[in-house]
Formats: sequence, C-alpha cells, structure tokens
Amino acid sequence: MANPDKSAKVTSVRDDQLRRAEELDALDAILPFDRRDQLAALLTDDDVATLKHLAGEGMGENTLRALASDLGYLEAWCRLATWSPLPWPAPEALLLKFVAHHLWDPVKRTEDPGHGMPADVEAGLRLEGLLKANGPHAPGTVRRRLTSWSILTRWRGLTGAFGAPSLKSALRLAVKASSRPRQRKSKKAVTVDVLAKLLAACAGERLVDQRDRALLLTAFASGGRRRSEVAALRVEDLIDEEPVRADPNDKNSPPLPCLSIRLGRTKTTTSDDDEHVILIGRPVVALKRWLEEAKITDGPVFRRIDQWGNVDRRALTPQSVNLILKNRCQQAGLDPALFSAHGLRSGYLTEAANRGIPLPEAMKQSLHKSVTQAAGYYNNAERKQGRAARLII
Repeated sequence: MANPDKSAKVTSVRDDQLRRAEELDALDAILPFDRRDQLAALLTDDDVATLKHLAGEGMGENTLRALASDLGYLEAWCRLATWSPLPWPAPEALLLKFVAHHLWDPVKRTEDPGHGMPADVEAGLRLEGLLKANGPHAPGTVRRRLTSWSILTRWRGLTGAFGAPSLKSALRLAVKASSRPRQRKSKKAVTVDVLAKLLAACAGERLVDQRDRALLLTAFASGGRRRSEVAALRVEDLIDEEPVRADPNDKNSPPLPCLSIRLGRTKTTTSDDDEHVILIGRPVVALKRWLEEAKITDGPVFRRIDQWGNVDRRALTPQSVNLILKNRCQQAGLDPALFSAHGLRSGYLTEAANRGIPLPEAMKQSLHKSVTQAAGYYNNAERKQGRAARLII
C-alpha cells in the first residue's frame, strides 16, 4: 500500500518545481528553454528570486546566464556532497571542500580512490548531466564558479570567506597538484588563410550560405567578436558611415562601404560604455546582401534558417554560431575539433600581429582590455619571426 505522506511530499516537490519553472519563464530570453526544467529542479525559491532581481538590475545576459548555470551546479554538488541545500553564506570549510572535490592530483587518485571527488558525488552529477569532464576540472572553471558563488553571496547582502588565506592557498596548491595544462578555447586560430577556406565552403547562393558568409566575415573583420556578441547583434546596432578609401593615404584609391557596429555591453565593458567597432569593404557588402535577401529590416541580424530555407524571427544562439563554424570547417576539409568560434578572435589578433599592425590599434578593434592577454598573440608571432629560434636550422 502506498504511503500517503510520501506521495503528498512527492506531489509537493513537483508542484514547487513547476512553479519555479513558470517563474523562470520570465527569464526565457536569457536562460535556454531546454534547461528551464533542470534549473527549476536544482534551484531554490530564493535562488530564482535572486536571478530575477539581478535581471531587473540590468545585469548582462551572458553574465546572468553563467550565474544561473553555476548556481545550478553548486546547488546540485552541495546536495550530493553534504546532503543539505547550499548554505548562505557558505562556511570556509565548504569552500575548501569544493576545491578539494574539483582540483586533485591524478597520480594520487590512482593510489588513493578517496582522493578528489567521491565516487557517489561524481555519479550523481553525471546522472544529472552536470559533469562531463574526466579527471580534475579546469582551474579556470573552478575559479569562475567560486567567483559566481561570491557574487551571488554579495547580492544577498552577505559576506563570504572567499578572500580567506586558506582558500587562496588551497587553490594555488590544488592547481599545481592537478597538473592540468591550460586549454585554449580554440586549439587553432582562424587566420585569413583558414577563413578563406571557410568562405569557400559557403560560396553558394542559398540563404544559409549568404548568412554564414556574412557571419564569418563580420565576426572576424570587426575584431574577432565573441560568439555571444555575434548572436546578439541587431539591425538597430548597424549604422551606415561615409565610404572610406581603401588606402587612407591615397586620395585616388577606390572608396569602400563602411559601417559602425554598436556593441553596447560586452564581456569587458559596462553599461555606461558606448563601444563600437568599424566594418569596411567586403564584410559590409556580405552583411548588407544577407539582410536584403533575407528581408530583415529590424531585430536580430543572424537568424535560424529551417530545412526549407525559411528565415526565423529568432536569433541564433551563441552555441549555434560555434556549430556553424565547425560545420563549415568540416565542409572545408579541416578538423572541426581544432577550431571553435573563439578562433575568430584569436585569429584576428594573430593576423594583425603577422601583418605588423601595432597592438594598440588592433585592440581598438578587438576591444581587448588586457594588454597582457592581447600581447600574447603578438609575442608568439614575433618569436616565430625572430632569430632566437633559428640558431640551428
């Protein structure tokens, strides 16, 4: 005979999840719909209220999306690791446990199965589709989730132990012990020679070919825009400018069409910034042709196209931008595993370095805020061109 108390409890939990899912519908422009039900099961009422509050405060969509994803993971991990909901604020011991579960020494794990994340916690996270990596996590992922945890703690008006010396020490030692090399977002850069092969793969006259040509050219020439920025681009962000000369120093050089692209808030800007980049020549022609052929006069620039060639009103997702590049890589005879959408960003700076364009000038187009990060591409190009590596050839 069924236990009526247990049945009532299960029904209550399902009702709570459905209510949270409906509340998350208010964030449907930010949170992927296919993750709504999963997040509703993982998050608490207070979590949902916090996310809605952050959205109302104007937090960037990408930041809010990352916070929601990290919060869902943290809630699930804490429940599996401690059999309790995520506490606010989190005690220092819990933060140290999180580091120990995610950054560990693979060699020691072979000797001591209890080292690192416990098997039952790992199994639970995999069952919920939240854990896919084998081995210790990437240090960057662990730091990002700790940062998200800290941000959410502050937004709740609380103070956490995220600046504790013990946590900083544990992170430093754990990163060293994990021996995990830093992974590039794109193993290879999409430089001009690679871009030419991708464009050749979409040289047809179908709408999907015109869209992908415009997307690739725009993303690269505008400074290597992030996939989220490409997906978020709207017609209203495009501003026609006066034509410019192909060679600014030659008044007889042919004029080229010019657009400015208003980016608004990006990963490295604030809501007060009015950042924009310039698009000149071939990318402008490709972009305008796509908009004309697709009959797009407002709203998202890059949109989904169904199997019958119909253009949707909805914008591409950032994930779709990545898939488009990988699909064109495969068609061009390139290994899709070696390239990602971020390769357009690294490729732009690599190409600029190879052509001798000054770093500050390239950064005005790429909108990199960190000179150190942007200079990495330049330093690599200079080393390849220099004499120091050519003592014996």
